[in-house]
Amino acid sequence: MNKELIFKGVGTALITPTTENGIDYENLEKLIDFQIDKGINALIIAGTTGEGSTLNDKEHKDLLRFSKEKIRNRVPMIAGVGSNDTNYAISLTKYACEIDVGGLLVVTPYYNKATQYGLVQSYTAIAKASTKPIILYNVPSRTGVNIEPETYLELSKVDNIVGIKEANGNLSKIMDAFNLVGDKLYIYSGNDDEITPFLSMGGYGVISVLSNMLPKETVEICDSFFAGDVKKSSDLQLKYLPLIRALFSEVNPIPIKSAMAKLGYCKNFMRLPLTPMDKAKEEKMFSIMKGLGIIY
Repeated sequence: MNKELIFKGVGTALITPTTENGIDYENLEKLIDFQIDKGINALIIAGTTGEGSTLNDKEHKDLLRFSKEKIRNRVPMIAGVGSNDTNYAISLTKYACEIDVGGLLVVTPYYNKATQYGLVQSYTAIAKASTKPIILYNVPSRTGVNIEPETYLELSKVDNIVGIKEANGNLSKIMDAFNLVGDKLYIYSGNDDEITPFLSMGGYGVISVLSNMLPKETVEICDSFFAGDVKKSSDLQLKYLPLIRALFSEVNPIPIKSAMAKLGYCKNFMRLPLTPMDKAKEEKMFSIMKGLGIIY
């Protein structure tokens, strides 16, 4: 493949620690060091899990700059710059390129429900504004629009569009995408419960929520597969499946924020419209974490 590979393995869709007063940079720095010390392959800043959509413009840019300075090129930093407004996405794109991030993650324009032609035009405009490689992010359950496999094929012709974070949950569509562009774009799972299946189709890894809590273990799922130990990769995928399901028992990032607060990495605070986790679901998640030896 002649596209630039930003990372292979696990990219953590990092939470953004926040309080009533704004971004908690002290805990963010601790999280960044924890992730890198545990062997993560990349960090995604200000994505969905990082609550990028409820950051104002200054916060978003400050978060990207701070993270870039603290990561210090130890792993690739991928900046979440997507928006329902293409012009604003271009503005964030230009800023992220100015601070020299490793790549960009660009979600489909949400709420507007663009046509496939509109997606091509929007992504092409963003790519033209970027000096960095771009990973497309498809998550129709949140955005209301799916990137069709044929649209991936058209977008693969854009030089600096290099990859896909695929979270559409439709195995048939996913296989169509691998058939059409698996040799043209790097495809990553956008769902933690599909890591090993994605790798088996030729995927390059996962952009993960689980790895906020278990970076080393999530990397092991990928590394085992890449080393040829498919059974170990599958066994680990199944081992953590109950926890993964608990992490998505409410809309992300509500459960992972609760879990990371329990581990002392942040305050369990989110901006409206997100709210703290339902207590019964939270206790079930904590019980699973105890069973896995994550908490005691």
